[in-house]
Amino acid sequence: MKLMRVGNVGQEKPAILDENGVIRDLSAHITDIDGGTFNNGDAEKIASLDLSTLPVIDSNTRIGQPIARVGKFICVGLNYADHAAESGMDVPSEPVLFMKATSSIVGPNDTVLMPPQSQKSDWEVELGVVIGKEARYVSEADAEDYVAGYCVVNDLSEREFQIEKEGQWCKGKGCDTFGPIGPYLVTPEDVVDSNELDLWLEVNGERVQNGNTRTMVYKVPFLISYISQFMSLQPGDIISTGTPPGVGLGFTPPKYLKEGDTMRLGISGLGEQQQNVERYKA
Repeated sequence: MKLMRVGNVGQEKPAILDENGVIRDLSAHITDIDGGTFNNGDAEKIASLDLSTLPVIDSNTRIGQPIARVGKFICVGLNYADHAAESGMDVPSEPVLFMKATSSIVGPNDTVLMPPQSQKSDWEVELGVVIGKEARYVSEADAEDYVAGYCVVNDLSEREFQIEKEGQWCKGKGCDTFGPIGPYLVTPEDVVDSNELDLWLEVNGERVQNGNTRTMVYKVPFLISYISQFMSLQPGDIISTGTPPGVGLGFTPPKYLKEGDTMRLGISGLGEQQQNVERYKA
């Protein structure tokens, strides 16, 4: 299933993309798509529906984040060896974890607003994993049983805030609009292998990132198991699994986003995003 939430900001309603690429309204059957959808029977209810009987939603309707009320937005740093190298850092002996503010989350095609003083805003296409049931001290062998679905994440980063200011990476990761997610949440039965997905990103039509999840240092099952040793994972939590090479920081000289830029990115089978870049003005 490809689950969606569509509508104006704060007024999104649940939807699903059918096999013909038509967006169908689920609001007569469920109230929303969030962590509870996967442990209260709603997912099974959706799976049993005849999608052809559901109302069609105009394809021009805004697409919101595919899952509401995200509790934790956990990111994995330097999880592609070649990205670690372009960042001038060693491949970590264990996963590097950091939190991204949930207030950064926006829809997949919403405008990205750089902070007023930002000079080093950067892009990062990543595979997102959404948790479907509480995971605590999970084994790697059982980890995929806890996955509700997969999605595209743009883990935008302000490199000066992240690297040059004191403290942790969260300063450069949690800026408002720096977490576009979607366009949909693809449930596991429609993802053949999360470790064999092409992912890419373009800036103004130039392909700058072109990778595959097979080159991740730490794969999805290991990451779920590993993170669950330090904190419980709740339904609706998102794990963003790291980015391949080609970020702006890695160019010589570095390339960063500027007003008027357009990013386009996607992952095979999980859809595409497109964001225009502006600067926040009070």
